[in-house]
Amino acid sequence: MVVNKVEKKIKTSLDDVVKYQIITHCFFANIQITDSELNCLFELANNPGIELSRFCEHLTNKKVFKSNQSSRNAVTRAIKKGLIEKNNKSVKLSATMQVQSSGVVFLDFKILGNETKES
Repeated sequence: MVVNKVEKKIKTSLDDVVKYQIITHCFFANIQITDSELNCLFELANNPGIELSRFCEHLTNKKVFKSNQSSRNAVTRAIKKGLIEKNNKSVKLSATMQVQSSGVVFLDFKILGNETKES
């Protein structure tokens, strides 16, 4: 079997690395998200375990969403999609996403794209 290997090395900001992890998780989990939802998840990655109403206010202040209610609706959708966990009144990114958002982050993905055979 011939394998075509593509190797890319990129040095970028931590913010971009966090967003890339979120996008990659959603892509492989077949979860559709909007740019605003991506920004919401990004903000949550940088504010883990924040109280829900404070987080909604934070999203509104950052102009991710126009109102606290829009923010709350987006969080609720993300909870239903399994992207956010809610414990008591606080929210955080789902542990299944395994997003690293602090320090120096080195991403090492190994992905094999295999041709499917039709019967």
